[in-house]
Amino acid sequence: MRDTLPLLDKIPFPAIRRGRLATLQVNVGYRCNQSCFHCHVNAGPTRTEEMSGAVADVVLEFLRRRRIPTLDITGGAPELNANFRRLVRGARALGAKVMDRCNLTILQQPGQEDLAEFLSQQRVEVVASMPCYLADNVERQRGKGVFDGSIRGLKKLNALGYGREPSLVLNLVYNPQGPALPPAQAALEADYKRVLGEQYGIVFNKLHVLANMPIQRFGSMLVSKGEFDGYIDLLREAHLDANLDGVMCRNLLSVDWQGFVYDCDFNQMLDLPLMRKGSKRVHLSDLLEETLEGNPIRVAGHCYGCTAGQGSSCGGALKEAAE
Repeated sequence: MRDTLPLLDKIPFPAIRRGRLATLQVNVGYRCNQSCFHCHVNAGPTRTEEMSGAVADVVLEFLRRRRIPTLDITGGAPELNANFRRLVRGARALGAKVMDRCNLTILQQPGQEDLAEFLSQQRVEVVASMPCYLADNVERQRGKGVFDGSIRGLKKLNALGYGREPSLVLNLVYNPQGPALPPAQAALEADYKRVLGEQYGIVFNKLHVLANMPIQRFGSMLVSKGEFDGYIDLLREAHLDANLDGVMCRNLLSVDWQGFVYDCDFNQMLDLPLMRKGSKRVHLSDLLEETLEGNPIRVAGHCYGCTAGQGSSCGGALKEAAE
């Protein structure tokens, strides 16, 4: 696996600072039942990193003390972590909104047969990976059988009320197949809803389009094919200063499986820890009483992936969202 950080660290990016913290995004581990081509986490079945119960306790204490409105749980397949359901229940008991970044096929894994029901009972917002509405494209990126498994997962969620009831939100996530910017979110969302509705009877709330980050598996592929510089140039040329106000790192804090904190999940994967005076690596337990508002955000060349074109974040396009 080629490390793209030395290349990215040389690329200047506009300085930005943190705003008010609204979302705690927690990566509970890198183990996954899939090994996707575009995965910026390099997740897979053989990864062993898992958040412990002790760190999960710190997460819940942070939510309680700081009154954070949203807990965003990611992985890997976050549901494989033994503390996943405890985190969900604890956060919901505190009144926080909970988001689960779900790959859909996990809903049929042994031991997860009741997962969809659990998510619906807890009113968890499901953010589901679905890189295309065509089987060939999905399986080229995510593996054989993933498309059919994803369709079954979506039908199961729909049967429980997801995408239909206001309190059961189901959003899908699109990633391009290669080194290209994602298409316009609104138009692609209309295509998704038409095809998935007509062919499979599936409904969902919104589509989030995300640019592929030039890190981990995708970054390594770009370097090996000699396409890294071209992709970076594409992102830089499409950069819009107007997108800087909406990037997720302004209002989000990323936590890794050990409890160390970063400005975003992408920085976590590049091992670019949160900047804080007098400390190289900051643990979430160090921030129970400390505000980060106004602090500088750690930036490098990959940040253009969030500001190019319509913009890209964990919540989808920035420009269309603002409009």
